[in-house]
Amino acid sequence: MSHMFLSWKVLIPAVARRPRAAQRQIFWPAGPALAIFLSPGLVSAQPPDTSTGAPQDDSTIRFRLPTVTVTAQKEPEDKQKLPVSVTAVSKETIEGAAIHIVSDAAIYAPNTFFTDWSARKLSNARFRGISSSPNNPGITTYIDGVPQLSTNSTSIELLDVEQIEFVRGPQSALFGRNTLGGLINVATTRPSLSAWAGGLSAPFGNYGSWGIRGGASGPLIANKLSLGVAFAQLDRDGFTVNDVTGNDIDYRSGFSGKAQLLWVPNNAWEGRLIFTGERDRDGDYSLNDVAALRANPFHAARDFEGHTDRDVLGTTILVRRASGPIAFSSTTGFVNWKTQDVTDLDYTPRPLITRDNTEEDFQFTQEFRIASADNVPVRLTDSARLRWQSGLFLFTQSYTQDAINNFAPFLVAPFALSQHSPRSALDDFGLGLFGQATATLHDRWDISVGARFDYEDKSATLETFYEPPISPPTRVDPQKNFANVSPQVSTAFRVHPDKTLYATVGRGYKAGGFNSASPPGSEAYGEEFTWNYEGGVKALWANGRLSTNATAFYIDWDDLQLNIPNPAVPAQFFIANVGGAVSKGIEFELGARAAPGVDLFAAVGYTHARFSAGSVSSGVNVEGNKIPNTPDYTVSAGVQYSKELGRATIQGRADAVFYGAFQYNDQNSLGQDAYSLVNLRLGVTGRFLVGELLIRNAFDTQYIPLAFAYPSFAPSGFMGEMGAPRTVSVRAGIRF
Repeated sequence: MSHMFLSWKVLIPAVARRPRAAQRQIFWPAGPALAIFLSPGLVSAQPPDTSTGAPQDDSTIRFRLPTVTVTAQKEPEDKQKLPVSVTAVSKETIEGAAIHIVSDAAIYAPNTFFTDWSARKLSNARFRGISSSPNNPGITTYIDGVPQLSTNSTSIELLDVEQIEFVRGPQSALFGRNTLGGLINVATTRPSLSAWAGGLSAPFGNYGSWGIRGGASGPLIANKLSLGVAFAQLDRDGFTVNDVTGNDIDYRSGFSGKAQLLWVPNNAWEGRLIFTGERDRDGDYSLNDVAALRANPFHAARDFEGHTDRDVLGTTILVRRASGPIAFSSTTGFVNWKTQDVTDLDYTPRPLITRDNTEEDFQFTQEFRIASADNVPVRLTDSARLRWQSGLFLFTQSYTQDAINNFAPFLVAPFALSQHSPRSALDDFGLGLFGQATATLHDRWDISVGARFDYEDKSATLETFYEPPISPPTRVDPQKNFANVSPQVSTAFRVHPDKTLYATVGRGYKAGGFNSASPPGSEAYGEEFTWNYEGGVKALWANGRLSTNATAFYIDWDDLQLNIPNPAVPAQFFIANVGGAVSKGIEFELGARAAPGVDLFAAVGYTHARFSAGSVSSGVNVEGNKIPNTPDYTVSAGVQYSKELGRATIQGRADAVFYGAFQYNDQNSLGQDAYSLVNLRLGVTGRFLVGELLIRNAFDTQYIPLAFAYPSFAPSGFMGEMGAPRTVSVRAGIRF
């Protein structure tokens, strides 16, 4: 259901790194006051909008599910008619479920799993078992059409987001590099050209959490030029206590902002200029020995408390011409991010090793695309028409890293020693040419053929040295180029206007490259390829009140790129080609409008992902082992209920997600058992006032979603981080 939650927020001072006992006392004294504020009698309400925008007395329309339009193939289309597995998380769901980062929305997509670290820069998506390193992702996130070439800039605060699409399966024919597993498409809201609207809101809760979010948009020149601004300041104390000092380790503090202009000079042209930025000043990694975490969750013991900082800046320029038989669009993107991690590298109370790691990246991307105009396909015969699109994509990327490992005396040498491992620079230039044509026969049968040519030229400077010197420095300057053609063929047949059968075959591709840090001789890694076979059925039932989508897939990998630990340097990873793999499984999604104001939803995924014969990782045969960090299954289900009560509208929502067991590493040495999470939300919406109660992980499930092999200092052989505990927050505000 469509309910805005823009609100005034009460600003509460942050309390940094207090002892845990004090943290628990911040939230609860505010409870009675907020309960009074949320009373329906104090809120002036409007009748709720339906998702279809139909009048309230039209019961037939109110029972129907809304049509969902996606841009999974670059052009806006009804997702129920596309030959693609796509889960669209709408603005109504983003607001109704209080989603603030992309991974929060992933529970609604089957066979989708995120590993979110305490350091915000590390948020890696996995579809059907496919993923890779942060700087060479197998699943690329697009924000307003701009690809994020590193995951370091993907897990940013969502401001004014219209829709998030999880597109599973290779999209190499249209999107090219680094989408052999799929893509995540984030579309933000355009500023209004007709009226001003906005608001402010303030959440606060346990673990010392507080924040302020706000925004506004409206016309500067009616129907010609509009402005939109949004911001968020969010802080909380840490979940994990350092038993040596009594401080919390993994606290967070971040500010994000966004400003955009929309210009529509005439009916043919439009342009958008978007500026975004985020500044995060967070605590240290909450890593500890996995066995210790399972015995004593949310505790660590270390002599050094570090921090993880991140700055992200982005500029996007969108230009589109829609009139005439050919549509034109241009998407220009600039992204610059910088991170610094200062951390205790031995994760023990002993003063042994610390690391100071600084990374910086600048990317420029440009896409020009032409296509048959909306609703103006090429007519082939009386019963056949053709839609097409073609484009050019260019990018440059420059990445630097300087990781300094500081060793205590007598650990490596008789004196204190600093190792730069690595100090590196990676440069990448690439271009892509793509095209796709879709023939529609008798308004029922679509046949699509697409292909993309990608070329990349990569170079690197990789250095390792000690201060003071104890051995000669090493330096290599490799350079290599890669080229590939990725075809894709699909067909969709509408046996009924509301029921579509589809099948697709596509080749996924990811270029090779260079590791910024790796063991000697492993500086380079090769290309990765997949063949993806998929078929499914999409259907609406009961006069549009029920939707069901079912999919079966089979993925055949060659030269799988895997992120594996560097045995020579603690907590350092590099990419290596480990061999082949096969992933196969099924997916099912359901959405239902049981009654006006009552929506039900569910998603089920099963993945069987295994290494193929001949696969070797770190010298160990991993044939038949599970692909790491791939749950056997994902199941999510929920209900949202909205009802007028007096002069207010009350919304209640409950989500549950279940993850099957998975392994932490390719050798399947240790893993996480199946677990489940439940989120609850109660909101009150009025004409000017809003309020919300949100509980995440309501039953306080304890689990370790990420871990990696660390035999040097972890008694269990693995270091890991706990998943977030139960968090409770309330939010109050005003909108206009």
